[in-house]
Amino acid sequence: MSKNAKIRLLVADDHAILRSGLRMLINGQPDMEVVGEAEDGEGALQKAAESQPDVAILDITMPKAGGLKAVAEIRDRSPATRVLVLTMHNEPAYLRTALAAGAHGYVLKKSVDADLLAAIRAVHLGKTYVDPELADHLVRDALRATRRIPSSDPHQTTLSERELQVLRLVAEGFSSREIAAQIFVSTKTVETYRARISEKLGLKSRAELVQYALESQMLSTDNLLLASNKRQSRPDRLRKAK
Repeated sequence: MSKNAKIRLLVADDHAILRSGLRMLINGQPDMEVVGEAEDGEGALQKAAESQPDVAILDITMPKAGGLKAVAEIRDRSPATRVLVLTMHNEPAYLRTALAAGAHGYVLKKSVDADLLAAIRAVHLGKTYVDPELADHLVRDALRATRRIPSSDPHQTTLSERELQVLRLVAEGFSSREIAAQIFVSTKTVETYRARISEKLGLKSRAELVQYALESQMLSTDNLLLASNKRQSRPDRLRKAK
């Protein structure tokens, strides 16, 4: 980049107010400018092809070819464009999935301003930027992964067919009560299955189970995003059930 050239950015998010705020923040920097905006994944692909930005800022949960699909597509169609994910999802599983899809950076929406600007500059320089809140999780995940048995190992076969079914449903965001209703057993029985699964795999939290399911190819990124939507909408569904 020449001395006077600016970092050209594409901003893709389905919330117009956020896009407006990001545009003001970015255009207020002497070394940056927004050259395109999009409200969904398909729009992001089109705008990226048209404007060939240096950096594309994408949300993960967008309609019409969600952010993760857009990440991979932009990498294929515009190799020179660096992709920075800006999201509300602070679970390590989302971070790992985004990086695996080809993202060069991952920033939480609550970190907008200084962290986002630092991420844009770092990514544009060819570096990888991870939100400080998640950096420690990523290191711990990497250390844990070196001790974890690969998904192709017989370790996974130690789970019964029913335990694999429960694991998949847990990873997709269903509560024990909802799982019990789906597989026609009691909630207590589901809790027993979950305890056995945790003991066999050495995993405790739901986030770790999601990560394991992804690594074992039991859960797609589409189902992971669906799980997030289910958790967000669950209070409404529970109220209706009452």
